[in-house]
Amino acid sequence: MPYLLDAKVDKHLFRALAQYWNPAYSCFTFVKVDLVPTVEEYTTLLRCPRIQADKAYSRVVNVSTFLKKLISITGMSKQWVAARIKQKGDSKCIPWKSLWDLILAHFNTKKKVDVFALSIYGLVIFPKALGYIDDAVLDLFDRLDKRVMPVSVILAETFRSLSACRRVGGGRFIGCAQLLLAWFHSHF
Repeated sequence: MPYLLDAKVDKHLFRALAQYWNPAYSCFTFVKVDLVPTVEEYTTLLRCPRIQADKAYSRVVNVSTFLKKLISITGMSKQWVAARIKQKGDSKCIPWKSLWDLILAHFNTKKKVDVFALSIYGLVIFPKALGYIDDAVLDLFDRLDKRVMPVSVILAETFRSLSACRRVGGGRFIGCAQLLLAWFHSHF
């Protein structure tokens, strides 16, 4: 996924294609042709190994709390994590600034990489609150460690966000625009 960070989003193409999103059918409609990214296409774009294709991500009912997951991923104390958790709307979040400071100062290299990867997921792939990583991203990231395939979630999040933009009438796409743009370019 790191190569997606360098992909330049063509805002005009992105806006033009978002206008063709058909929320009734969850696809792009061009005259009489319907196009929809498939799980296989996103898997290819993300270069995901198909090792665990049968283990699709789903949110488990009795999961660890946001606090416990953050402690596990960051390797920090309960007090450190609890002091940095914020409430943004209906979800708990941790500020990117706190994670950035942790990346710079953490003594464990593996934890630094994990926190950096979590930050990419929260800020680039699934941004929700600007400058914050929310509990849904943390849950997905926690499940990735168990080698669960994230593609179906990315696909669903893309559709959900584009539908929300369409309903609002020009709202802002919340998701990985680089990934969606790479998919657009692969079809045109």
